[in-house]
Amino acid sequence: MADLVRTTHADGISTIVMDDGKVNVFSIPLLETLHAAFDEVEQQGTVVVLTGRPGYFSAGFDLNVLRGGPDDAVTLLRLGATLAERILAFPAPVVAACSGHALPAGAFLLMASDVRIGAEGPFKLGLNEVRIGLTLPWFAIALARHRLAPSAFDRATVTGTLFDPQGARDAGLLDMVVAPEDLTGVSGSVARELAEVDRRAHAATKLRVRLRVLNELREAIDGELGTGHPGPGGA
Repeated sequence: MADLVRTTHADGISTIVMDDGKVNVFSIPLLETLHAAFDEVEQQGTVVVLTGRPGYFSAGFDLNVLRGGPDDAVTLLRLGATLAERILAFPAPVVAACSGHALPAGAFLLMASDVRIGAEGPFKLGLNEVRIGLTLPWFAIALARHRLAPSAFDRATVTGTLFDPQGARDAGLLDMVVAPEDLTGVSGSVARELAEVDRRAHAATKLRVRLRVLNELREAIDGELGTGHPGPGGA
């Protein structure tokens, strides 16, 4: 399972690469491995760059699991929800380097990250649950309300509108868009700049600024998905 996620550490920055060799569908093993990767980098105390394989940040939750038995579906959703919660409150800065398509659960992780940099290209980003017959989870609504521009929130959630990278920047899913060949370099430069931020002040301020959305996320996870914490490290 370690092959699903590669983690490297260099010069105070940890890079987590999601790569299932296909479209980075969030299966239970992939999400469990991501939780383990964040356990590792939290111990390192480094700034994090989270990215995917060329063309795909993530194609979202595994629909076969969601439409299968209820136990596995709830486990999958809880793993994704608690990962987004963890990133939103992570004690070190998290940079998302969006390498391509970012469909629902991939967009959740973008909305949880501190800085979101996307590759330009023929990519789609957004929350298209209603277009594939799924109701948007409460935790995702809380994330979307926190991150998306007010003018884009209703359209992105209720109609499942997907955005190209420039549209995603305007909607609030991304902070900047760069050429694909520049994604690694720009993300690394942003991470190095963030490494200069006082870590204690960063962590404390993040929790203050995001207190309301973190409370909403926890209430949504407990209320809709149960109170268990299935990920490694208690995530």
